[in-house]
Order: sequence, then structure tokens, then C-alpha cells
Amino acid sequence: MKTELATFGGGCFWCLDAAFQQLKGIKKVTSGFAGGHVPAPSYEAVCSGTTGHAEVVQLEYDPDVIAYGDLLDIFWTLHDPTTRNRQGNDVGTQYRSVIFYGNETQKHAAQKSIKSVQKLWQDKIVTELKPLIKFYPAESYHQNYYAQNSDQAYCQVVINPKLATLRRKFATRLK
Repeated sequence: MKTELATFGGGCFWCLDAAFQQLKGIKKVTSGFAGGHVPAPSYEAVCSGTTGHAEVVQLEYDPDVIAYGDLLDIFWTLHDPTTRNRQGNDVGTQYRSVIFYGNETQKHAAQKSIKSVQKLWQDKIVTELKPLIKFYPAESYHQNYYAQNSDQAYCQVVINPKLATLRRKFATRLK
């Protein structure tokens, strides 16, 4: 089985982690950080807004089961790509909307997707498109956060509605 990597930031990584875990073809989801200038940052350092990193998820997926373009379509439904450095009550550069591409094929697919999706939004999409230089996994307590803490208020209020949208729009893609 061949796998590829995709790296997305769209607010708190707990939200994206919970959603992408549900999809057929996803082999592994790792919450972490990318796009900053500090090597191996901690969650606390990233939250300070001084490292330049975004909270992201890195997906290991089987492209024979789910295409990169499908991952992009799902990414757009999981957050608001028109708000700069903010998703709901989560505010700061670490919560920015960003696609980190691993190769030119992903870059071109993301550019095409941004252009296509812009037609669906009244406001301008502010999602950054950057090459992935380095990905740093977050601390272990951030991995599979929703699965281990689904009764927490943040999960109930913020993540559950995103999962409901995922189930409604992408039911045939779910495990």
C-alpha cells in the first residue's frame, strides 16, 4: 500500500484531528506544528504566538482510497477560510488557515481548489499556501484528543458540530 502525506491548519488541531480520523483511506493523523522559525516548539510556546507556527494536522493517507483533492474539499468544510488568524473563539496566528504542500502536485491542486472554493464565499479566502519545510508532532496528550476527551465542553460545543457537518456532507467517505 502506498501512502502520502497532507498537512493542513484550520484552527485548533483537535477539530481537524477528530474529523480526518473518521475518513476511509486515512491511515494516521498527527497533530502538530508547522510554518514557524523555532525548532521543536512546545504547545505553550506556539500558543504564545511568538514561534510563527500554526497548529496543523498531518495526514498519512492512501491516495487509492481518498484523493488529495477530496481532502481539500473536506478541509474547506471544517473551518472558515475567510477569517485571518481566527477560528471561532480561538484567536492568534497559530490558528490561521494554511495548506502546507509537500510537492508541486499538491501545490497546484491547492491553488486550483482555492480558486474554485472562493466562488462559495462572499469574503476573500485568506488561507495561506506554503511549502512544508518541517513538521513537529505535538505532545502526546494532543494526539487523538477528541477520542479521549469527547465529554469535554470544547469537544461538545466546537468539535461535535464540525463532525455533524462532516457526517452530513461526506457520509460515503466515512469509515
